Amino acid sequence: MGLVRPSIQQTGGRPGVARMYSFRDLVALRVVKSLLDGGMSLQRVRRAWEFLNRTAGLDEHLAEVKLVTDGKTIFKVVRRENEVTDALRQGQMAFFVAIDEVTKQVSDEVSEFRRDRDQFVRALREAQREAKLGR
Repeated sequence: MGLVRPSIQQTGGRPGVARMYSFRDLVALRVVKSLLDGGMSLQRVRRAWEFLNRTAGLDEHLAEVKLVTDGKTIFKVVRRENEVTDALRQGQMAFFVAIDEVTKQVSDEVSEFRRDRDQFVRALREAQREAKLGR
């Protein structure tokens, strides 16, 4: 897809190398998914994302904006009153993607994943101890 690249570790085209995404990358991926789920085509999301990065530094200011789509275009809404940018230069507002809410949701999911992972590792260690004791 190429919209959001892993900022911690990319594969460099090598097979078997894991991609490593930062928290900001995960939030950006969730925002892109929300726009796609809102009816936007990948081509339009890509054009809007590139425009917003070029003109507004979206990657650096994800928590300060909301993205709005009606399935035809994407708007950037800055928290300051009356500032709306049409990232595709057409359409009208209909569907909000609240980036701060997406950020919280991703954070909660990462925390849940860590808890599940830790519980799984503890269970594996316990099973390994029991196997060594011959139980």
